[in-house]
Amino acid sequence: MHVSVIGNPDDSVVVTVRGNLDLDSAPVLDTTLGQVLDRPVPRIVVDLAGVEFCDSTGLSSFVLAHNRARAVGGWVRLASPSEWLHGLLQTVGLADALQVYPTVADALAGVPGR
Repeated sequence: MHVSVIGNPDDSVVVTVRGNLDLDSAPVLDTTLGQVLDRPVPRIVVDLAGVEFCDSTGLSSFVLAHNRARAVGGWVRLASPSEWLHGLLQTVGLADALQVYPTVADALAGVPGR
């Protein structure tokens, strides 16, 4: 798995995830999100376009980050999940609980998606 972070002028951050998000790789995502979540009001878009697989530890990373950001008035939005990953989020009931957008641009703008 590969994770990269890009800051934006509006102080939001895009975290791009590529590869498999599982028990072995989720700690890398958790560490990255943890660093961004240390901002006073974190606003994070997680770009999932390159995620090929995600297990429960990856899903847990999203939920924990979402809850932590909301607790301080920020947000975590998921963007560009594959059809498979979007279906998984729906199946486990997270598509409604987490903010999921079809593109990174939609997530940054807060435009409702699927």
